[in-house]
Amino acid sequence: MAKRSAGILPYRRSTNELQVLLVHPGGPFWQNRDLGAWSIAKGEYGDDEQPEAAARREFVEETGWELKGALLPLGELRQRGGKLITAFGVEGDFDAGSLRSNMFEMEWPPRSGRIQFFPEIDRAGWFGLDMAREKLLVGQRPFLDRLVVSV
Repeated sequence: MAKRSAGILPYRRSTNELQVLLVHPGGPFWQNRDLGAWSIAKGEYGDDEQPEAAARREFVEETGWELKGALLPLGELRQRGGKLITAFGVEGDFDAGSLRSNMFEMEWPPRSGRIQFFPEIDRAGWFGLDMAREKLLVGQRPFLDRLVVSV
C-alpha cells in the first residue's frame, strides 16, 4: 500500500490577487534549493487517522499555527514516487515570520557519526499564483488550480 500524506494550503486575498502560503523543507539537502522545492505543509498518516485530522495535526507541527474554521477539500494527487497526497485549502492570514516548526535529527555530514537537528520546515512565504507555480514541487502544482476553481 502506498504511503499517504495530508496537508493544508492556506490562501488569502490581497488587493489584486489570490496568494497561497507555501513552506520550504528544512535540512541540508534542501538548503540551497528554491524553485520547485517548496511544498504545502503536509505529513504522513496511517490507517488509524482521517486525512483532515492528519492535515490539521501536521499543519500545527510544521508551522506552530492553530487552524480555525472549515477546510476546503482539494482532492488527492499521486506523486511520482507513488505517495498519495490529500490536500485541503483554508482561508487565513498567518505571519510567515512567526513560523515554529518541529525538529528532526539526522547524521550530518553523511557517515560522520555526528547527529544534528534541523527544522522540518525552515521558512514559509506568501506567493501569488504565478510565483507559487514556480516555487511549488511539480507534483503538487495541480492543487493550485483546484484551489482557484474552488474559491
